[in-house]
This record gives sequence, structure tokens and C-alpha cells, in this order.
Amino acid sequence: MPTCRRKRVMLKELTASLLEDAKNDPSTPVFYMEQTGEIFADYESYAARLSFYKLKQFQCEVTGKSGLDYFQALESEQQEARTLHARFPQPLKAPVLRAVQWQVVGRLDHLVEAVYDRFKDRYFEGERVYVDIQGDRYWARVVKVFPPRSQRTRASSSTSDSVQPPSDDETEPHRISGDLKIPVAQLNSTDDPKGYYYKVQLIEEGVGTDMEYPESKGKGKSAPKWSSSLMEVQCEAMSRDRLSFSKSILRRFIRDCVDRDAAVASPWTVKKSIAEKYGVENIMPEETRKGVEEVKNKEIEKRKKVWEDKEGPPTKKQKKMEERGKLGNDPALKAKEEEQRMKEEAAQVVELPPLPKKKYVKYPTEDLDVVLSQRERAKRIAANGHTRSVRPKPFTDLPFENRIFESLLMTWSFFTAFGTPLKLSSFTLDELESAIRHNDLDQPVTLIAEIHSSLIYALRALSTHRHSAVVSLLQEEDEIDPEGVTTAELTDALADIGNNWERQPLRVDEGRSGWEEAMIGCIKDQATVYTFPTLRGVLTRLLFTSDSPETSSSLPASPMSGTGILRRASPHDRYYLLPPEDKIGILAFLCDAVVSHKEIHLFMENCETNLTQLRKEKIEVKKERKKIETQDSKEVKPESEDPEQDILDLESELSEADSDPIPDSDGDGSDAETASGAENGRSRSIRQKDLRFKAANQAHSKQREIARAKTASAKQAQAEHRRLDEEDNKLERRMESIEREFRKWSGVVRLKPLGKDRFHNRYWWFDGIGNSALIASGGTVTYGAGRLFVQGPTIADVEVMERKQKEDDPSFDLLERRQDEEGPDGILGIGTWGYYTEPEQLVEIISWLNVKGNRELKLKDNLNKWADHISGGMRKRATDLTLNARLPEARRSTRKNAPEAGRHSEPYLLWQNRKAPTALS
Repeated sequence: MPTCRRKRVMLKELTASLLEDAKNDPSTPVFYMEQTGEIFADYESYAARLSFYKLKQFQCEVTGKSGLDYFQALESEQQEARTLHARFPQPLKAPVLRAVQWQVVGRLDHLVEAVYDRFKDRYFEGERVYVDIQGDRYWARVVKVFPPRSQRTRASSSTSDSVQPPSDDETEPHRISGDLKIPVAQLNSTDDPKGYYYKVQLIEEGVGTDMEYPESKGKGKSAPKWSSSLMEVQCEAMSRDRLSFSKSILRRFIRDCVDRDAAVASPWTVKKSIAEKYGVENIMPEETRKGVEEVKNKEIEKRKKVWEDKEGPPTKKQKKMEERGKLGNDPALKAKEEEQRMKEEAAQVVELPPLPKKKYVKYPTEDLDVVLSQRERAKRIAANGHTRSVRPKPFTDLPFENRIFESLLMTWSFFTAFGTPLKLSSFTLDELESAIRHNDLDQPVTLIAEIHSSLIYALRALSTHRHSAVVSLLQEEDEIDPEGVTTAELTDALADIGNNWERQPLRVDEGRSGWEEAMIGCIKDQATVYTFPTLRGVLTRLLFTSDSPETSSSLPASPMSGTGILRRASPHDRYYLLPPEDKIGILAFLCDAVVSHKEIHLFMENCETNLTQLRKEKIEVKKERKKIETQDSKEVKPESEDPEQDILDLESELSEADSDPIPDSDGDGSDAETASGAENGRSRSIRQKDLRFKAANQAHSKQREIARAKTASAKQAQAEHRRLDEEDNKLERRMESIEREFRKWSGVVRLKPLGKDRFHNRYWWFDGIGNSALIASGGTVTYGAGRLFVQGPTIADVEVMERKQKEDDPSFDLLERRQDEEGPDGILGIGTWGYYTEPEQLVEIISWLNVKGNRELKLKDNLNKWADHISGGMRKRATDLTLNARLPEARRSTRKNAPEAGRHSEPYLLWQNRKAPTALS
């Protein structure tokens, strides 16, 4: 059975209520899980159990593989069991199972050791073995087993004394079943395996009673010389293939075939189905049962004795008390002992239990297990100045309801990712939203016409089923829809529209005229009521209108809400009056249909190629940066920050030394006798002065040379350091460019969220994907959505969190914690969308995340990585919204067409498709 957290996963048994319902009302509906055979009374329990089975937390008990779901682990065990039973020698299965039946052995390893020692030198009839002949090994099949001569003599003597033939026990070789606790040496003394003779027949490789194994090829020779030869050998010349019989194979075979109860000293028992298959007795004999009970009672008594002896030897105090008791029954001594005993009992009563040891937790860990302590809060406040205990509340005022807004996001991200193969220029999410809300018939929207035309041109290359929408509508019951149009009327109206959509020209210079009829023709050949659930209502609102005076042409609501007469209308006049959910539904269906286009697939393959190239380039850039870092660390810093100043200081010292006067020698010079001596002393001092001056000049010139060399070296080192810094900055900018390019192409192949927080809320950032750039050619910031979206947890995520609350940690209150850390108004429901538009909110989210959790660590890293671009997009979008709001006021005029002029300046009306090929027709 697969295991989960080292425990076997047992199947759910039928409850008493289900059995009672089956007796009282057999027609009661239930939910049946085909893979496991389990039956559930309601869908909630069925879905919860299936979700549990789908979790990647199960382990195959046979191979030890982990990270599997239940069904994968079960399939792995079954596959391994099939392989194991095919490899294990067939003639050896029944004797091994009879040997382990009813054995009381504590550990499975000990059981395997005992069985292996008994069977490693014993062979059975029909078994395929290796035979050693003249130093070579050959394949052979055991034809017959001859017991030792002494055993055959005893059997023959018993048959001669009695008229009846010998029993099976007397003639069966290798009668070694019984108590495995008997030593092997004692067993071999009565039934020596070396005394057996085996008649074997040499066979070709892969031929024999056992299955051929590709792994065994090459081990035994094909034996053309000895082929089909019969010979008698003993066990010393025989051996088995290690892929069919070894301790590991034997252990897996026994573990797959036997089971044991959890009670003390329970025997190993062969599973009932396997015992019946191999003829193993599955009813415990009375003698065996008594022996098992005796062993069980001995084990229980042994455990009781161990439990009683846990207190250890008597202490000194107990010895003194025993000695005092031997001295006599002293009343004073007894009173003192009683008082001491009462004090000890009172101390035991008031003694508090020891505090539980703090469990060591290795971070990062499961996010819901991380709770900030007061000490950690104080550290975060000291480091950041604040700590976010509540996540900032996201905005939930979506332009449409949650389901429609999610479809709008999907559609816009599709156009953004695949704008190049669809030949569409990029546009923002706000522009698409405004274009969908547009309902003015006199002012067509270029954006709407271009995106529909690009999809129609792409769908022309796909195979279609002519009039699939009409066929699917006719297959339904003929009924009148809420707008009052029958199926026959709707199909009649469809028969005359869009029949030539595959060849209808949609020219750019003509404003894509006729794209509405081509769109209906495309839907008519591509859609069905199953692939497009709102097909009937959308087509009705596109092809019919009401003459009721209550219906206003300026409203985008359903045009058939009045009670007037219905008449056919032109799709050109009806499209802009459709409600936004119909327009979004049409775009979503067309996007799903165009995914299989060849250009889309080629573009995705090019994206994979670009990603591979970027990965290689990223590795090279990292190597270059590491090389630069190594070179920069080897550069020796100059001893002085300004070497030129050192030279100037040295020259000033030399000039001062040159200007110092040389002192004269002492003496009056008044005596004549001393005059000549003074003259001689003066001349000597002048020569000494010249020598000192020359030595000083030489020393100073050497110092100047050394200083100039140091200055030159320092200047060179500084220049090299600047050069390395410049190269490192260039590589850093290149790395940032690679990251942007990598996000651009990887988002086309598969768009992933930035990460999830502790409550499994997903954070999405859609900018910089495919056709959308983060930085324009002039270096200015651009945006697509300009927001950070957050999506509530899925149903599976909620079940995981609730399971933690119920099973792992009953003290964990999910709702209370979400209210404390997300705020009562900040909790998002299942799949609910919200968004952030301010850079300050992004900073608060990053501060709120805790890097000790696995999910929030990854999310915080991604948010910090793209924080500048996310904040820049938010600011740019806020600036554009403010500017667009001020434009109508700045252009206010007294002329009649002033409102129209202000409306024409809306960004979504000014959008132009610069990638549209003008030659399309």
C-alpha cells in the first residue's frame, strides 16, 4: 500500500449509514471511485478524498520513490510487484512461503536472513540455475532432485516394513519448514544440502522454465558443446542468478506476500490469496497456535518485567529505610516517616510538569507554520521603522464581474503575447476595456476592428466544419429563447450572412469594412453550443432588434428587453450595442480557436529558441562578471589617496633643506697662531658641506623617482579600476536586459504568477510579456496593465489549508488568522480578483511578506527583482489617467461639437495598428 508520512494509507470502509441505506433503499445514489473501489455518500467527501489522492505527497512502499500522488504510487507498487514475481524463481515460491508461514520473528530483516541461509544451497525441480563446468558457467534446468543416501535409505526401509507407499513428507526433498529460530547448522546436520544430487539438463540461453531476463544476457554461455546434455551435480557446482535470488530480492518478495498484525509477538502470515495460489496452509494448526500463544505470553511477561524494573536499583534512602525497619517498630520513627511521606506527596502534587522542549525548525518552511514572535517584531521595527502585521487591502472595484474580468484578462494577455504573429500593435488593458464599453454607432473603434480582423485572417488557415453552429442549434430542442426568437428564425437569418467570410477582403484603408459579417461567418463555421455556450444569445442579439420605443439605441444592454416587434438587423449596427460580456465572450472564443494556428506554434518554438540562447548568454555574462570581480580584488590600492601631493611635499622639504645655513666653527680668530688653524677648519667645513649637499641631492632624487613610480602605478591602478567598474556596469545592464528579454519570451510560452503568499493568494504582473515592452526605445517607462493583480486561492488550496486545521494542527484557526493578517475586508474569496495601483502599496506588501516561508520567500524575491518596473508602470498609468481626465476640460469650447472633439481624443480611439499589412485583402 502507498504510504503518506511513513504511514500506510488505508481505504475508506463503508459506513454504517451507507449499509443501512443500501438495505432500506437500494436506489439511493452514491459516489463511486473506480480507481480504489471506495463508495461515498456525498460529493463533498468524494471530492475531498480525490483531492487528497491527487496530492504529490505519497511514497511507493516498494521502491521508496516519493513525491507521487496516490495513483502513481499504487501503479509503481503494482509494476514492481509484477516485475518481482516474474524474476523470482517459480519453483522456489511455494517452499519459501511455507517456511515463513506462522513464524514469530520480530524484524523482517531477521526473517529474510533465516530464510536465505536455509535456501541458498538448496535447489528445486524445474528451477533454472548456473552450472560450473571446467571453470565456465552454463545455463541448466533442474530435472530431478535426489535426497541424501541416508534419507533415501530411511524412506526405502520404511516402505519395506509397511505395505503402504511412503508419504509426501518422507519423499519430499528439503523438508526444512518449521521453526526458523533453529540454527542452520543444527538443521543441516539432519538434512545436509551438500548431500543432495541434482540431475540437470543444459539449455540454451533464455530457454527454461523461468522467464528470460535481458539483464542476465552474457552471464551464462549458450553451451553449444554441452547443449541438451544431462548430468548429475551437487550444490557446490550450482548457483542462481543474482537478479532472481538475493537477499534484497527475497526481502521484497516476502514483504509483498506476507503480513503481520500490530499485536505483540504476532506471527507472519501469508496473504490469503497468495496462500491459496501456491498451496500454503492458511489455517493455523493447533500446535502452532499454542506455540504462538506461548511466545506471546512470554513476550508480554518480559515487557512487564522490564517496565517494573525501570525504577532501577534501590537508592540510599530506601536502603536506610529498610535498615530502620529491621531495627524494630519505633513509634517516633514511624511518625517521622509518615510526616516525610506526606511532605513528598504534597510536593509531587504541586510540582508542575516540565515545559516542552522547543522544537527546532529549519527555515524556510511551510508559511502557515511561521508566526512572528515579539522579539522578531522588535527587530523588524528597528530595521525598517515599521512592521506590517496586516496586508494592505487590494482594490476590488473591477469593471466587470469576476468571471468576465478574468476572461478579459485572458484575452488581453493573449493579444499581448501573440501580437507579432497576429500582426497587432500593443495596447493597454485600459484601452481594451474602454473599447469594449464603447457603444457609439457613429464612431467606429479601430482597435475593435483590428483585433477581430487579425483573428479572422488567422482562422482562415484552419480547417472548418461548414455551418457547425447551425447544426448544433438544430440538434437542440426547438424552443423560443428569452428574446423571443425561435431556432428556425435564427438559422434562417444565419443562412444569408457570412457565407463568404474566408474570401471577404478586410482592407486597412477601408477601415476593415465588413468585419462584423465575416466574424459571424467565422463563428458559424467554428463554434458549437458546446464550445461557445452563449452562442444562441449572442447570435440573436447580433441579428435581431426590437422596434419597441422603450429600447434606446444608446444603451449597451440586451436590445430585446422591450415588447415591440422583432425584426432582422445588420450586425454592423448591432455589435456596438452588445453588452460587454457578449463582446468579451466572442473574443475569448476566437482566441481559443486560433491557438492551433501554425503561426502561433512557430512563434512559440522561436520563443523556446530565444530562451535557450538567453540562458547561454546569461551564463557567459555571469562568468565575465566573476572574472572582473577576481581581477578587481587583485588590484593593490595605493598607499596614499593623492600620490601627486606626496611629491609636492617632498620637493618642499628639499627646498627647505637647501636654504638652511651651514654653521661656522667656534673661535675668535684674534691670535695669529690660531688664524691659520681657523682658516684650515673653515675650508674643511666647506668641503664637508659640499659632500653633504651632494649626498642629500642624490637621496632626494632617488626619493623623487620612487614617488613618481608610485604615482604612475597608482594612476594606472585607478584607471584599471575605473575600466573594470565600467565593464561591470555594462555587464550588469546587459544582465538586466537579458532578464527583461527572458520574461518577454517565457511569458509567451507559459505565463506564471510572481508567487503565492502564506494563504495561497496568487500575485500576477502582466507587463513586459510578448508584444509589450517594459522600457520604450527612448528609455521611457511603458506599461500594459500598470497594476499588480492578486487572485484568491483555488478550491484545492483552501482544502489544503483546512486539512492543516483539522488534521495537522487542531489549534490552528484559519479564518481567525486570515482576519488578523489580511484584515476583515481584505480576504479574497476563491478565485476572486483584486489589484494594487500605488507604489506605496507595493512597498507595504514587500514589508508584509515573511522570508521564513517557502512561498513568500520566492514571492518577495520576485517582487524585489521587478519592483522598479512595477512601480514605474503604476506611476506612468496614474499620470496618463490624470492627463486624460484633464484633456476634456482643457479643450472645452462653446462650439456644438466640443463633446465629440473631447471624445475623439480618448486613447483607445487614437490607437493605430502599425503592424497591419496594407496588402491584405
